[in-house]
Amino acid sequence: MPTILVDPFPRTMELIFSKNRLNYLQKNYKLIERNKHSEENFYNRYISDAKFIIGQPTLKLSTLKKAKKLKAIFNVESNFLHNIDYNYCHKNGIYVLSTSPVFAQPVAEMSLGLLLSIARSIHIAHNDFITNKEKYGGEISQNNFLIKNKNFGFIGFGDLARATLPLIKPFANKILAYDPWITKTNIKSKNVSLVSLNNLLKNSDIIFIYATSTTTNKEMLNLKKLNLIKDLSTILVMSRAAVVNFRDLYKFLKSRNVFAGIDVYPIEPFPKNDPIRKLKNIIFSPHRAGALDIVFKQMGDIVIQDMKLISKGLRPNYCKKADLKTIFKIISKPVDRN
Repeated sequence: MPTILVDPFPRTMELIFSKNRLNYLQKNYKLIERNKHSEENFYNRYISDAKFIIGQPTLKLSTLKKAKKLKAIFNVESNFLHNIDYNYCHKNGIYVLSTSPVFAQPVAEMSLGLLLSIARSIHIAHNDFITNKEKYGGEISQNNFLIKNKNFGFIGFGDLARATLPLIKPFANKILAYDPWITKTNIKSKNVSLVSLNNLLKNSDIIFIYATSTTTNKEMLNLKKLNLIKDLSTILVMSRAAVVNFRDLYKFLKSRNVFAGIDVYPIEPFPKNDPIRKLKNIIFSPHRAGALDIVFKQMGDIVIQDMKLISKGLRPNYCKKADLKTIFKIISKPVDRN
């Protein structure tokens, strides 16, 4: 019976696998849980027998070299970290996989929800109503707008953008994208225009910030770049906060007639005394766009689907594979809560 090393923190097996999926694993694999073992001792002791790892351990090269049976490491925290030798894994047929694709649809839908609430002051009208201060008709709608016939821009055109695309296409006039990792041919069939960052910021009415954090884009959205955005535009910070200079974002939103929806922050929990909390042109969400039970269970589904493919000698098709061309530039911040 093949062995799986179980080390999913900050997730739990019960979070990411349904009872039926857990039963399947228990019947078909020998599960060895890390529990109270130290990380180094656990992997040094058991990795030689493991076919799969569910988790995102820090593994020394000397430990990896013991993994003669290992076929895949399933990172269920869903960020690629600089904690293993990706070159060694690639050369030795060990897939390093992330369950991040499951977050694409829920983040896309939350982005649209925040956008609609901004466009029509839904959150403001609700709060007014429950405090007996509601304003009927168009009294609070002076700055409201329709999202139809707007120019949409994606900063980052990965899984999140591709999930959002069909949701906004019925409303869009033009759809622009900035992503230095993709080519025009990759998005030509999607009726999306690949443009420079400056072009996108100047010409988009609604901007989705979906970029992965890398060594080259940290805080690239500074005050100079933000000031290229038109008044009455909307920006949605939904993926990696590190690409935005939050000090400059505060200055920009405080001084300009621009709206924002924010789900991710450079520090979490976000400081209670940060002045950005007092701005009225922002709708806040505490990093919860992807946090749905059904989504966590989808993690377990795609892990098992790829295990089955790998066990048949096929390539995994559901989780995201670590790409040697980009993996060393990624500086994603891991989460420590679900």
